[in-house]
Amino acid sequence: MEKVTVIGAGSWGTAIAFVLAENGHDCLLWARRSNQSAEINENHTNNSYLPGISLPANLRATSDLETAVMHSDTVIIAVPTKAIRDICTELNALAISPKLIVHVSKGIEPDSLKRISEMISEELDSAKTTAIVVLSGPSHAEEVVLRHPTTVTAASFDLEAAEKIQDLFMNNYFRVYTNPDIVGVEIGAALKNVIALAAGISDGLGYGDNAKAALITRGLAEISRLGVKMGANPLTFSGLTGLGDLIVTCTSVHSRNWKAGNMLGKGNSLDEVVSGMGMVIEGVRTAKAAHQLAAQYKVSMPLTEALYSILFEDIPPKEAVDQLMNRMKKQEVEDLFGNR
Repeated sequence: MEKVTVIGAGSWGTAIAFVLAENGHDCLLWARRSNQSAEINENHTNNSYLPGISLPANLRATSDLETAVMHSDTVIIAVPTKAIRDICTELNALAISPKLIVHVSKGIEPDSLKRISEMISEELDSAKTTAIVVLSGPSHAEEVVLRHPTTVTAASFDLEAAEKIQDLFMNNYFRVYTNPDIVGVEIGAALKNVIALAAGISDGLGYGDNAKAALITRGLAEISRLGVKMGANPLTFSGLTGLGDLIVTCTSVHSRNWKAGNMLGKGNSLDEVVSGMGMVIEGVRTAKAAHQLAAQYKVSMPLTEALYSILFEDIPPKEAVDQLMNRMKKQEVEDLFGNR
């Protein structure tokens, strides 16, 4: 049994804590709201995020961040990308002993264009961390808590740290691989949300499987082109955090990015979509960062640019699709591996 802290009691943070508690670990889940932590402790439910699910009786929650940080030397951060810096600032002030930091968030910070592990490194003193690990892959919380088979990747420059996280989570329905390519894992995890928004728009417009297959395939080409330019291993994008995460996020009704795109395709404005979802839509924020990264690295990302024009330049979705389809002709393989 290990002591583990999970920061963030949304759907994914709760699912992560669910797995750890079922594995027999002493897991403490931090919830921002005291009524939410009380519900978890007293009723063993978190109905705002995972309705109808009974949580393990040994899973405990707190709304006191200091208590959560002091609980263990393994801290899993499960908050939206925009909250990463604030949480890390608080962790930096509260942590006494060095922590193994794991993050399960998927995004890139606009303007700074930092990956999440880079944001964590900037906000936490080096003496406060032993290593940083990314846990990512095709994994909807709603299926994990039903114990459906799920596979993810633990990525870190520190293989020993990645293997420790692998050991914490592995069971008969939750399988974890390791990967040293933290850049590729984070880029794939973040940018698949952008393509999932586009896939939702396609479905909202009434297009079918042909369009969906094209979006996933060409989306993977865009993600790979940019990731390789940023130093990632190209093989990572054919794995769980590349192709795997892209498939599940573009095709599942559980995907909030797909849902948001679907609403946009049906004619809702971005403001209406954001207010109606009630949860963070990481792909919207990441689309801005991807647009900026494409310009910085001089990488062709036509799907990303089309989505950016819909989200931030008020281009109607049908018009953006027409512009994509009428681009000048290219060779598929050159476009996949080159920079055109």
